[in-house]
Amino acid sequence: MTDISFVAGTHPQGGIPSFAILFCHGAAFAQGAVFRSCDEALGGALSRAVALRDFTGKAGQSVSLIAPAKDVAQFHLLGCAPAGDEPQSAATAAHLAGGEAVKLLKASSIEAAEATLLLEAEQAPLAAEIALGARLGSYRFDRYKTITGKAPALKSLHIALPDAGQVTDVQTRWKELEGLGESVFLTRDLVNEPANVLFPEEFTRRIRELEALGLEIEVLDRARMEALGFGALLGVAQGSEKAPFTVIMRHKGDAGSDKAPLAFIGKGVTFDSGGISIKPAAGMDEMKMDMGGAAAVVGVMSALARRKAPVNAVGVVGLVENMVSGEAQRPGDIVKSHSGQTIEVLNTDAEGRLVLADLLSYTRQTFKPALMVNLATLTGAIVVALGSDYAGLFSNDDQLAGTLAKAGEETGEALWRMPMGAAYNRRIDSDIADMKNIGGRPGSSILAAEFLKRFVGDTPWAHLDIAGTAWAEKATAITPKGASGFGVRLLDQFVRLYQGTASQH
Repeated sequence: MTDISFVAGTHPQGGIPSFAILFCHGAAFAQGAVFRSCDEALGGALSRAVALRDFTGKAGQSVSLIAPAKDVAQFHLLGCAPAGDEPQSAATAAHLAGGEAVKLLKASSIEAAEATLLLEAEQAPLAAEIALGARLGSYRFDRYKTITGKAPALKSLHIALPDAGQVTDVQTRWKELEGLGESVFLTRDLVNEPANVLFPEEFTRRIRELEALGLEIEVLDRARMEALGFGALLGVAQGSEKAPFTVIMRHKGDAGSDKAPLAFIGKGVTFDSGGISIKPAAGMDEMKMDMGGAAAVVGVMSALARRKAPVNAVGVVGLVENMVSGEAQRPGDIVKSHSGQTIEVLNTDAEGRLVLADLLSYTRQTFKPALMVNLATLTGAIVVALGSDYAGLFSNDDQLAGTLAKAGEETGEALWRMPMGAAYNRRIDSDIADMKNIGGRPGSSILAAEFLKRFVGDTPWAHLDIAGTAWAEKATAITPKGASGFGVRLLDQFVRLYQGTASQH
């Protein structure tokens, strides 16, 4: 992991560092004190390069100088001003800028070197956010590559602040954001792991490691779930040789109060073959990521524990494999859920909602939470509807939905609220059970949400369908190809917003 530090001036030892990137925010960058001093030290090389390249400081632009002075190997100018008209929070812009800086370093083939990011005075207040973007952009999952196949990592990154008085405040902010970055990495690692490594028991073991952060961990095994009536979840698991588990994580950051906890619930299908309703071969390898919702819940609980968030929260994840065998659940089977409601299983590949049904009912009954938010890579239909730019948001509570949407805007993990209603709900009524687990292709992501809604009662609830956002086909500045870690930063910010709203009442 890249070591990030904050220093005063242009470099810990003074002068222009050997490898440096100067952030340029819009056309006024040439008036900045740091730009002017560096340009002077380099004999006007920066201003000449800017003129030749028509560099205006917009995002996506860069100018690189190779060996512009005796002790300076590379000096880069990186544009950071939003180039489009799409609204973007200052924090998100800073994250992207930090990620773009690391991307530029990778393209310069100096990843193993020490590098320095130079900030003008007006950019310094967001230095910790820039560092988070750099950390997120530096992620790689190469533990299964041989030694010769591993690319060199950026060992240390200094972020230089013009005013020495700013360093302490930025370091304090970074300490909190660094924990958030580590939690995103945890989620990415879990989702990237192959299913032969990360099966339910191993997933459970890794969650237990979070006890070191102060989380209370409780594990429900098959026998306990049978006693509790988890017929829907266990029906999904019955075709696999791997034992299923439900894992409960509790963060008691406001233990002295009697406030109801916030509940986060995650679908954790560590591999989804589709069961008897088997998936096509193309792309089935990606079904190792069908536990992305559970991984995000683990990540946000880690983040809350690391920053000692003053809130009570509970995370509940259901960990199963959906496999094909002589013991597998059959289309047409009827199962009884924890809530007592019966479900006709018409398609065994619509399994995630069965897992969540028992988790939602159990969480509501056991913890009586103030609200419930579940995350799941639930439907391909949401990918058709929204692509990979937005996750689907479904909710029975406008205020909860609004706070989640605002958190999405502020973190860049965007949500799009989808419709719900009685007309959709009627389509999952069964002739021979209380409900069926599918209702046809049209509006199928909405029907899945309506199915879940039947298990939440009057508790404020939101369902985030992250099927299009949990896994990235193409890398961005802060998201690698593969597991994105979507949901961790979103829910961490949601908790902050929720606490701010609650304190006003």
